[in-house]
Amino acid sequence: MTDSEWISLRHAADLLGVHPATVRIWADNGDLPSRRTPGGHRRFRKVDVLRHAQSHSEVEPLEVQLIIQNALGHTRIQVGGGTLTNMGWYETLSDETRNNLRQEGMHTMENLRKYLASGAPDDQLQLAITSGKHYAIILSKAGLSLADAVRGFFYFSDFVVNSVLNWSELTPPRNSSSDWSHLLRQVNTYINSVLLSIIEYYETE
Repeated sequence: MTDSEWISLRHAADLLGVHPATVRIWADNGDLPSRRTPGGHRRFRKVDVLRHAQSHSEVEPLEVQLIIQNALGHTRIQVGGGTLTNMGWYETLSDETRNNLRQEGMHTMENLRKYLASGAPDDQLQLAITSGKHYAIILSKAGLSLADAVRGFFYFSDFVVNSVLNWSELTPPRNSSSDWSHLLRQVNTYINSVLLSIIEYYETE
């Protein structure tokens, strides 16, 4: 895909981690340039989508901020009425538990951002282990089995992995062709540390 290639509204929304209606509003307000096909459908240039994402990024490296922003956006969409509402394990949770998980999720994503932005040092994996314990405490207190706790974790961690894959397809690496695969391995290391911590807590509870 080249910088001049045009993508659909749905694709732009998916990459930016927001609802298509949000992208439509940005386009209507002139915040995100677009054009219409003869059939009336919106199209966005790749370079404009990247520029918009970068303008809303707070820290470097850019790739790290993009995947965190994308993953959080998709999480908000699902919590707000997406497929999450049909998950059996989620339906059993109280509003208080859901709010606690939401807060812990934001904290975990911030720690992941710091971990990736600092070069993924091993000594920061303790943050992942602590997050896993906190998740496990919340979920076990809510009565979820280990299997359901793992199902819930996979549901949300997939947003982070998919975000890396989405942006790797759209954006060329800045330094070498291995940049995105290296970043994905770092993400997996952190995610696996959280997951193992959840399992260990349940086994020793």
